[in-house]
Amino acid sequence: MTTIALFGAGGKMGVRLSKNLMGSPYRVHHVEPGAAGRQRLKDELGLSCTDAAVAVADADLVILAVPDTLIGKLAHELSPQLKPGTMVMTLDAAAPFAGHLP
Repeated sequence: MTTIALFGAGGKMGVRLSKNLMGSPYRVHHVEPGAAGRQRLKDELGLSCTDAAVAVADADLVILAVPDTLIGKLAHELSPQLKPGTMVMTLDAAAPFAGHLP
């Protein structure tokens, strides 16, 4: 089974993705550092969050549904923790072209 770590799960796009992934064949770890985002996930979708380190260690795919200004920083922090072959997706198509990813 493919395991997804969804960072920014409680934000605007993160909640949309979380909702769309519900009932899918994927196992999803929802990662959200903000209290308001965690509460939104709980209230709107009945979901709880996973610790970032646990989510990354288990992930086959990491989705960065975070503000554009955080993509580079977060990608650099997570990169050493990823298991070989893990795919990383961003919602900002410009980030790779701007050299923000490791």
